[in-house]
Amino acid sequence: MTFENYRQKETVALVYTGEGKGKTSASLGLMARALGHGWSVAFLQFIKHWQVGEHDFIQKIQPLFGAQLHFYKGGRGFYNAGEISAANIPEQEHRDAAERTYLEAMACARSGNFQLVICDEMSNAVHDGLLKEEALEAVLRERHERTSICITGRYFPERLLPLVDIATHMSKIKHHFDDRFLANPGIDY
Repeated sequence: MTFENYRQKETVALVYTGEGKGKTSASLGLMARALGHGWSVAFLQFIKHWQVGEHDFIQKIQPLFGAQLHFYKGGRGFYNAGEISAANIPEQEHRDAAERTYLEAMACARSGNFQLVICDEMSNAVHDGLLKEEALEAVLRERHERTSICITGRYFPERLLPLVDIATHMSKIKHHFDDRFLANPGIDY
């Protein structure tokens, strides 16, 4: 196989979606790959507010990468997840947090300062009604011409698929949560 008839895109839009585990993990791998190539990366989280493994990891490597790695933790927990997450956080607080994270994501995507912007769990924020679908569309359409973007989360809107270059659907085959086991540190968060 030769690649003579293939071209390389300057930037891409990627989506990791589906009910299966691994969307955030895939985006962290993407972040590592981009940083390894010397890119500037912005990693923004729309849902998780509690301290999870990726937060610890990013905070540990932040001094190594400095301004090359921007991290923004904007979520207030899983919305409408009952007693599992964010049970006592008012809806308006969730909406305000999602809006602040969206504004930060748009600023990063439009700035031209980052070659990769990762919007972790943004699809969830849209599906839960914390953000409008138009916000997700705007991040995809209005990013800087030299900025690739990655959107993660369940329920990526099918109507926006024509705006992305790579879409991966993570399908759950089995997860121990279904047997009423809590998430495990280092594996699930």
